[in-house]
Amino acid sequence: MSNRKMITAALPYANGPVHIGHLAGVYIPADVYARFQRRSGKDVAFICGSDEHGIPITIRAKKEGVTPQDIVDKYHEIIKKSFSDLGISFDEYSRTTSKNHYETSQDFFKTLYEKGKFTEEVSEQYFDEQANEFLADRYIVGTCPNCGNENAYGDQCEKCGTTLSPSELINPKSMLSGNVPILKETKNWYLPLNEYEDFLNEWIIEGHKDDWKPNVYGQVKSWLNDGLKPRAMTRDLNWGVPVPLPNAEGKVLYVWFDAPIGYISFTKEWAEKNGKDWKDYWQSENSDLIHFIGKDNIVFHCIIFPAMMKAHGDYIMPKNVPAFEFLNLENDKISTSRNWAVWAHEYVEDFPGQQDVLRYALLSSAPETKDNNFTWKDFQTKNNSELVGIFGNFINRVAVLIHKYYNGVVPQGDQNSPELNEINKSAKEISGFLENYEFRNALTALMNLARFGNQYLQTEEPWKTIKDNPEKAAHSLFVGAQIAVALAQLCEPFMPFSSEKLLNMFNVQKLKWSDIETKSVLIESGHTINESSLLFSKIEDDVIEAQIQKLEDTKQNNKKTNPNANPMKEEITFDDFSKIDLRTATILEAEKVEKADKLLKFKVDTGVDIRTVVSGVAESFTPEELIGKQVMILLNLAPRKIRGIESQGMFLLTTKPDGKLSFVTPDDSNVENGIEIG
Repeated sequence: MSNRKMITAALPYANGPVHIGHLAGVYIPADVYARFQRRSGKDVAFICGSDEHGIPITIRAKKEGVTPQDIVDKYHEIIKKSFSDLGISFDEYSRTTSKNHYETSQDFFKTLYEKGKFTEEVSEQYFDEQANEFLADRYIVGTCPNCGNENAYGDQCEKCGTTLSPSELINPKSMLSGNVPILKETKNWYLPLNEYEDFLNEWIIEGHKDDWKPNVYGQVKSWLNDGLKPRAMTRDLNWGVPVPLPNAEGKVLYVWFDAPIGYISFTKEWAEKNGKDWKDYWQSENSDLIHFIGKDNIVFHCIIFPAMMKAHGDYIMPKNVPAFEFLNLENDKISTSRNWAVWAHEYVEDFPGQQDVLRYALLSSAPETKDNNFTWKDFQTKNNSELVGIFGNFINRVAVLIHKYYNGVVPQGDQNSPELNEINKSAKEISGFLENYEFRNALTALMNLARFGNQYLQTEEPWKTIKDNPEKAAHSLFVGAQIAVALAQLCEPFMPFSSEKLLNMFNVQKLKWSDIETKSVLIESGHTINESSLLFSKIEDDVIEAQIQKLEDTKQNNKKTNPNANPMKEEITFDDFSKIDLRTATILEAEKVEKADKLLKFKVDTGVDIRTVVSGVAESFTPEELIGKQVMILLNLAPRKIRGIESQGMFLLTTKPDGKLSFVTPDDSNVENGIEIG
């Protein structure tokens, strides 16, 4: 096992915030592993950054009417802050729009090109004639040939998970115009993955059949059994890293070519800042390369990226790719488009100072080998019953009793007490589980030590023995202090904020993991501890109900045919409605109201009379264009003074998507004034 750990976490798309599915499936387990390896004395580089060239980014930019750069600038900062707020301890968090990344990925491409590793192929690709653009796979939608989903993308069906190519879609359409695209010839550079099948079979299928997770190994084996095909490493797009070749205008590197190279370019940035040689981490057999990813990225990290590195010739292969499955939310698939998610930045706002509660809850539900589920009720139970009731309760009892009976000074005890063996045993158990990427088991082992501590105190009852057997009471609190400090040390990879509080509470420094595995005494008799404070607090029902209601509101909003529509107002009866007098009317005169930018004053023929109406429509219409317009008016609205003018009625208007107002008018322009509506 190498002393150097090159740890990467999948690059999040900078087209939206991160949610609990991302955290549970990639970032928190990766952070636990990186923190543990640092505590074990390893030379760790924990690297990540924003993937800013994905098609989802250009889709979002078009939807919001801004540039892709605007989108990535916004979400890069939101994502980066969310990771920091939740204690994800990246050594470097960068972005793929950096100058260094462009240079690194272009150099990588040129190396493969100069070695003759690419094939140049002219192929027919879908082209949108109206938009005058070749269509990326994600800009093509159609019916999935596997499950019949009518909204499958050109690269993947998100309903059944099948990987697709655009040509496999039934009835393909362009997302840009909605038109049926045509096929048009274009030249791109392909990496012949089929030439790397023997290498991949030997390296993974033979070499990692015993140490890679079954879900990862099985998916790779399936791909290889089906046979690999050449895959284009360039695309006809206007957003991405330009292909560094002459006569390649309008072409960029395939996002899954440049994105994993981000791991390398970001390591270069970190190494330069810290006086390191990045090649030690990527090109030395004394380095272990570990990729933390979700299951949807397995093919890219276990087939395409390794084939790229093999073609280059200078890079090591991953030692492991511990991919996780998906986390569901309240028994439903997390969906960014449906807003069915718990967003990291919102959690931090809603639960200030409780980052470790989320880390703990997500780790205990981590989808390690199969999809798992997060519910707010389970989150509450894990906090109240486990963190407050077991972990926090034990810590509080030890600290409070030492202050109460010994003025905050750790009492004398037997340093050879057999109970202390539980500390070494737990440290070794946790270590073994983490080395094998079994995060849930590691967390259980940590909590089992807290349970042991609680049971020990309950059996020894120092609050009773202090009266008639003070030596026994002192010993039991000496042992309790050792277990408490062990928990402070061992919980750091999982709950770093709580660990920091505990180390301060017991007035101790971080120890090496090996010390906790071997030493029987972690805090000496006579050592003074600081005042205790509650480590975790109970989360009440109303707090959880508010989160559940937020999701329920999302569910109701998703049922709307127009997601931008406001909720229905309070229900009224037929009698209430019958009191409303709506009439057709014609605007006779219109003029601006002095010193009021939004108001226009109208004279209106209602068929009943000619009356004055004041309305705030000046930002949407000029007075001249409204004269003679037939409208609908609420006639029996009680008069009210607006800017000193008595207004006798209200027009029926609606708001268009661009924010401009629009009059609700009769279909027939020849309707007489004064006709009742209803």
